[in-house]
Amino acid sequence: MQILLELNFKQRNSTRLVILIFGLLAFIAFKDSTKGCLFLGAALALMFRNPTYVYAFGTTVKRDIIMNLFIMLMERKQWTIARIFQERVKKQPKKPCFIMDDRSLSFQWIENYTNKVGAYFKAQGLKHGDCVALIMETRPEYVCLWLGLSKIGVVTALINSNLRRDTLLHSIKVAKANIIIVGTELSKALEEIYDEVDIKTLPIYQFSDEEQRDNDNFKLFKGAVDLTAALELQPIEDLSADIAACSTKDKLLFVYTSGTTGLPKAAVINNLRYLFMASGIHHMLSLNAGDIIYTALPLYHTAGGIVGVGNALIHGCTIVMRKKFSASNFWKDCIKYNCTVAQYIGELCRYLLSTSPKPEDTQHRLRLMYGNGLRPQIWSQFVSRFNIPNIGEVYGSTEGNSNLANVANQVGAVGFVPLIARYFYPVQIIKCDEETGEPIRNANGYCQRCSPGETGLLVGKVNPKRAVTAFNGYADREASEKKLLRNVFRSEDIFFNSGDMVVVDILGYFYFKDRTGDTFRWRGENVATQEVEANITNVIGLKDCVVYGVDIPYVEGKAGMAAIVDPDRKVDMQHLSAGVRGSLPAYARPLFIRLMNDIPRTATFKLKKIELSREAFDIRRIKDPIYYLNKDGIYRFLSEEQFEDILQGKAGL
Repeated sequence: MQILLELNFKQRNSTRLVILIFGLLAFIAFKDSTKGCLFLGAALALMFRNPTYVYAFGTTVKRDIIMNLFIMLMERKQWTIARIFQERVKKQPKKPCFIMDDRSLSFQWIENYTNKVGAYFKAQGLKHGDCVALIMETRPEYVCLWLGLSKIGVVTALINSNLRRDTLLHSIKVAKANIIIVGTELSKALEEIYDEVDIKTLPIYQFSDEEQRDNDNFKLFKGAVDLTAALELQPIEDLSADIAACSTKDKLLFVYTSGTTGLPKAAVINNLRYLFMASGIHHMLSLNAGDIIYTALPLYHTAGGIVGVGNALIHGCTIVMRKKFSASNFWKDCIKYNCTVAQYIGELCRYLLSTSPKPEDTQHRLRLMYGNGLRPQIWSQFVSRFNIPNIGEVYGSTEGNSNLANVANQVGAVGFVPLIARYFYPVQIIKCDEETGEPIRNANGYCQRCSPGETGLLVGKVNPKRAVTAFNGYADREASEKKLLRNVFRSEDIFFNSGDMVVVDILGYFYFKDRTGDTFRWRGENVATQEVEANITNVIGLKDCVVYGVDIPYVEGKAGMAAIVDPDRKVDMQHLSAGVRGSLPAYARPLFIRLMNDIPRTATFKLKKIELSREAFDIRRIKDPIYYLNKDGIYRFLSEEQFEDILQGKAGL
């Protein structure tokens, strides 16, 4: 039904208009009956002579019609996330909104606290369109701060708490932040860059929790305002007038993504985009207000901070947070808090599988786990061992509009598009050069769609008039333009380039294959190879260094590997190890180092990363010395024993 809402009635024939009316009647008559939807789907299947559509209609009618109507209604009313939350509070003021450890905070408590946040910073002179950089680890107040700021139209940049030095400085600068809010636990990271010209003039507000304030070593950052104390003294004010002055198209958040190259990019999330992302998950996966959702994912990410938390702010679910993921406590937490739904990323699932079996594995009440990156190799084993009735594997990017979902427990699939909608649905797969990621165009200059079974580049049609297909881009306009493809299937059309290689089968299921360009995914994070290359080069001062991702058996994602030109083998591994630890977050540190006499290049002097990636760390075939990042943080010569442990999945990665 998604495609029905995409139709332009002036250009489509009357048959499709009949179908739309039929679909709307179906929704009205059978909105609470899956069997009824399937029955009507069968009728449509006869009309289209396409049995696949029966299944597609039955599983997507609720998602596509309710979600689109809800988003269109909110846009028409100009209800922002803060305004929608106000309505939720009226309906269930005493219900727990956020739970963490032994704290249970009601919807009314969150409303009161966010009103204090908005009123306080309004008094400090912040105004509509200003930006605040938020550097803090997971806690309920994290959401309260950006939600409260949004009530007065202020944008919040959600800074990755793992970033340090140059990347941290860049993230604050690119957002053009007016002030910085920092959690006490991350004040040292801010201290490392405080003397920079672009930082030392910014006002600093430091938040601390009760445990931190009770610590004898607690102290405020140099020149910082004690935000916790200030908010305790701040009266609760009604900000309804300020909220009413905001628009659904106003910027809400900057969420950072590595993109395909370089330093982190600040993806623009406006209220409408946030609404679409959170509501899309809610409706696609049939969540309801009674669900208690467990998330151990960081709140600066789209997964935790939008498609997780958004289910509370918009739809009234209860969110159970954990500061950091713990495999040993995951199921215990789900049992303790009576969770019905939990979030995952692929790495998280593998960590859970690596634990020893215990009774808690199946004593939970989860009916659904949703997320992305659950590999086909462990999918069935994971579902079987932990007794998970439903898996909701979703595909999408923070800034992109190429969104898919697998709501049918199809092992390994990231989404589904019915065959009848393949040429009309905004998500398409086009032929491209698998090494460069560049689209292959025909004699007329247009791109070509891939056939079932053919790997290609996933792109999404851009329609700025609709939240579903809009592309809001990055804070950097030049970076935004680089993600767009023009004149794809016809003159002047525009598509978002996901940079991802996928394949679709004959039934319409999509499967993720790889990422194009200079990015690989490790520990649930995108790693920009150019950034890692720059840091290593600065540390060791060598002329050439190339970073790429390599596959490791039994492990999701690609581990980082750096090939360094060092014909005389003079690299000091102790120095390199210390430099990498000091300049890169844990997920971006290469797991392997290869010392080479020279790095292979093409005739046009491009580095042959694909060839190096294929050779990987196979010491049986490679004569160059290979070093491995040990648990002590030092690169040491890769031994035969370690190599075998890695191949057999015994290395503890």
